[in-house]
Amino acid sequence: MIGVLTGFAVVGLAIVTGYVVARIDLLGEHARYVLSRLTFFVLNPFLLFSVLADADLNLLFSALLPVSVLAAASMFLVYGLIARLVWKRSAGATVLGALGAGYVNANNIGIPISTYLLGNGAYSAPVILVQLLVITPVVLAVLDAVSSGGAAGWRELGRALRRTLRNPMIIGAALGVLVAVLDIDLPPLVSEPIDLLAGAAVPVLLLSFGMSLYGQRVLTTRASRPDVLLATGLKLLAMPVAAWAIGLLFQLDAHAMLVVVVLASLPSAQNVFNYAQRYGVGEVLARDVVFLTTFGCVPVVFGAALLFGA
Repeated sequence: MIGVLTGFAVVGLAIVTGYVVARIDLLGEHARYVLSRLTFFVLNPFLLFSVLADADLNLLFSALLPVSVLAAASMFLVYGLIARLVWKRSAGATVLGALGAGYVNANNIGIPISTYLLGNGAYSAPVILVQLLVITPVVLAVLDAVSSGGAAGWRELGRALRRTLRNPMIIGAALGVLVAVLDIDLPPLVSEPIDLLAGAAVPVLLLSFGMSLYGQRVLTTRASRPDVLLATGLKLLAMPVAAWAIGLLFQLDAHAMLVVVVLASLPSAQNVFNYAQRYGVGEVLARDVVFLTTFGCVPVVFGAALLFGA
């Protein structure tokens, strides 16, 4: 119980601090953009390398990953069937809504939660890799095909794969896994500077995330409300339950069940809104789902930690 409260206190204080910084405009109008680029291109790659280089390979390639993937896939499927077959939404809007229902914020929120609540930042790393290496290229190809009438889908898939392989976080994670697989013992001359930069990632991530929450308004567009509420409900309620049920099938132990349920309780990733902006489809839907799940995940994660961490 104390560990859960401590984890939330650490994460919560950093997020609230970021919100206050944005509210009083302490760092100026470009602060969020600068911090976002700093974490994405510099700090996160070092953090993923540091975490994965020391990670237990049995953890990285355990049953935790397929359980998390199946839980997300079930949300994609349920949302897609309802939005496409019942509500007759467009293909692009359906894809964005489905992402909001199952594509988790395994980076900005997942890494701090894994570090302070679950005890190991490596828990969220496999989910990050699957989302960036598998889900993202497919989604970008589909959205490009929809926006171009289907002509450029395969070309966009190739471009998406190349962008993915150049992603700094993928590079950092891949190098970290390589070090772990080869069991390389890095000398202090190499490891300590890396750990120094990696240590800055989580607090900067949380500050930046807290700043992003300031000034948001949701559910102002009536037409998208059913879609927003469906995606939000699937993400916050159905996905943790699905992770628990699938975890039972995989016969996960108590701690592993805690991990998959907490990871499934994470909010929708900011990338969902970024993709909506890029392709000009489902922007309001994506924005509202990301915002609502970000605030709504707090009691869900807390409840999951108390229920399965007891």
